[in-house]
Amino acid sequence: MPKVSVLIITYNQHKFIRQAIDSVLAQKTNFPIEILVGDDFSTDGTREIIQEYERQHPGLVIGVLHPHNMGKNGGINFLETLKRAKGEYYALIDGDDYLTDPLKLQKQADLLDAHPDYSMTFHNALITYEDGSPSYILNGPDMKPYYTVDDLIGEDEIWFMATSSTMYRNNIKEYPAWFRESSSGDIPRLILKAKLGKIGYIPDVMSVYRKNRAGASFHDNERDEVFLRNRIQMYSNINKELGYRYNTVLRRNIARYYRMMLDAKQYEGSYFRRARIAMKYLSMAKPEWKKAKKVIIEYIVPKPLAKLYSTIRLLPYR
Repeated sequence: MPKVSVLIITYNQHKFIRQAIDSVLAQKTNFPIEILVGDDFSTDGTREIIQEYERQHPGLVIGVLHPHNMGKNGGINFLETLKRAKGEYYALIDGDDYLTDPLKLQKQADLLDAHPDYSMTFHNALITYEDGSPSYILNGPDMKPYYTVDDLIGEDEIWFMATSSTMYRNNIKEYPAWFRESSSGDIPRLILKAKLGKIGYIPDVMSVYRKNRAGASFHDNERDEVFLRNRIQMYSNINKELGYRYNTVLRRNIARYYRMMLDAKQYEGSYFRRARIAMKYLSMAKPEWKKAKKVIIEYIVPKPLAKLYSTIRLLPYR
C-alpha cells in the first residue's frame, strides 16, 4: 500500500508531461508511492505519453484517463483522480510543473508524520516563465513555520503556495458541492484543509512552478463576467464555509470583483446593468469618497447628465 499518492493533473501538456513524471520517478523515499496521472481528455498526444509510462512502470504510473473533458479548469479532473488515491498523503503537481529535489516527498511526509496537527505542508518553489521573463523564488526569508486560516483570508487574493509544492493528508472523503463549481481549485482546497489543521512550511526550494504569460491568465479574465461571477460565488461559499467569521474582509474581497465587472466586455454599452453593479460595489466595499465619487460619475450618473454637470462646472472659467 503506498504511503504517498502523487497526483499529476494535466490537459494538453505533451511538451511538459514527461519532465513532470520523470521528476516524480526520480524521488528517493523509504516508503512506497504511486503516481496517478489525471488526463482531462487531452488531444495533443499527452494521453499517449501517459500510456507509454504505464507500460514502462506497471503498477507505479497509473493513468486516470477521462472519457471527456471534465471542465472547471481541471478541478473535476483533480477530484476524480483523487478518488483513486490509496496513499495516507497525496502530493499535487500540475502537468507542466516538475520536482527538483529528489527528497521532496520524503521531507514532506516526515513533517506530516512528526506533526499530527498539520493538515498539509508546502515548500518554497521557483517560478519560471515560458516567454523567458526572469524567474524568481516564490517566498522570501520571512516565512513562518506554519500557517492557519487567518493567513489565507484577505481583502485581496492571497497566494504563496505553488501547487507543485503541496502535500496533503488524504482525509477529506467528500468535498462539498460548492467546491466542484469553482474554477479555482487551489484557493478553496487550501481553505478546507486549513479548517482541519495547521499548514506546515519547508523553506527548501524543491519544485518549479511554470507560468505562461501568453496563455489565459488572471488579467485576461478581469474583463470576463463569467470568470468574475465564479470568483464572487467562490468567495461567498468560502465565507459561508467559515461561518462568516471573516465576513467584513471577505465582503471587501468580493467587492473587488464587482468593481472589475464594471469593465467586463459583456457590459460594454449597458448603462443599467453597470449602474446596478456599481451600486452593489459601493454598498459592499464602502470605499473612500474619492474612489466612490469616481465610480458614481463613471458608471451611475447618466452620460448626458455627467456632461451637463461638467459644462456647468466649467462656466465660471469661460
